[in-house]
Amino acid sequence: MRDYWLSKMFFDLQQPALAAEFKADRESVFRKYPLDERVKKALLEDDAPFLAERTNAYLLRYYFFATGMKDAEFIKRLRGG
Repeated sequence: MRDYWLSKMFFDLQQPALAAEFKADRESVFRKYPLDERVKKALLEDDAPFLAERTNAYLLRYYFFATGMKDAEFIKRLRGG
């Protein structure tokens, strides 16, 4: 099931001002969107498989790139490793 607000946040993070705010304080950005508590927990824990079920693959990959996660780590987490 897709989560509109999660996808919207990932899309919006392409804006430099919001990306800078996100890097400084993730939780302040989370509060701008009506995200479910399970989604917030998954974001804080970098739970790629959980998030992958709820958003577009391109937005998910961009999100993890924006957080500074290397591709190898992203793929490892996505596979549940």
